Amino acid sequence: MYENVKMIVRTIGLSKVYRRGKVEVPALRDVNFQVYSGEIVGIMGPSGSGKTTLLNLIGGLDKPTMGKIFVDGVDITSLGEDELADYRLKKVGFVFQFYNLIPTLTALENVELPMALAGVPKNERRDRALDLLRMVGLEARADHKPDELSGGEQQRVTIARALANSPAIVLADEPTGDLDSKSAQSLMKLIRELNKRNKQTFIIVTHDPIVAEACTKIYNIRDGRIELA
Repeated sequence: MYENVKMIVRTIGLSKVYRRGKVEVPALRDVNFQVYSGEIVGIMGPSGSGKTTLLNLIGGLDKPTMGKIFVDGVDITSLGEDELADYRLKKVGFVFQFYNLIPTLTALENVELPMALAGVPKNERRDRALDLLRMVGLEARADHKPDELSGGEQQRVTIARALANSPAIVLADEPTGDLDSKSAQSLMKLIRELNKRNKQTFIIVTHDPIVAEACTKIYNIRDGRIELA
């Protein structure tokens, strides 16, 4: 099935242990999994099972206790802090449950921001940001600030921002968690369209069956261990 498809993410023997005082709390145990280009991968499991920890490790927001993480052929566990910052900026797009948009910036400026940090010239990033807002159906709301947008619209801006630097993967943590069912269905329709049109790879942590239905593959995590559903 995957003979001619590029592997985007691979984890090998991935473990994460947190320390609370003298007590060790294992969050992930020997996780081995793969994500291929163009997949929408769902990660499901009960609260506290290690889902967000796995997403944070793949996104370079945290470091494993043991194991390796390869993203687009690069072992990110071997990267220094400056290299990790560059990786987060250019290789990964992040979508959060509560949007994390900058309230003083317009939708357009929020989408431009990752490109500005990456040194993209102003005219070029403005044009790309407008294209991305058009792609998510919000070109007409480009000059609106987050508090002038609905929850569903804010999450669409977040997705446009996540795509700004053409990342290898988009990591989404409960992207529909703060949306009503109609907005959640609309958002997942958009993600499927982006996946189909651009072959964009998504890894999504979720409890939401609406999200699960849109995924091409589901992994379940329980007690820090992962298995294909």
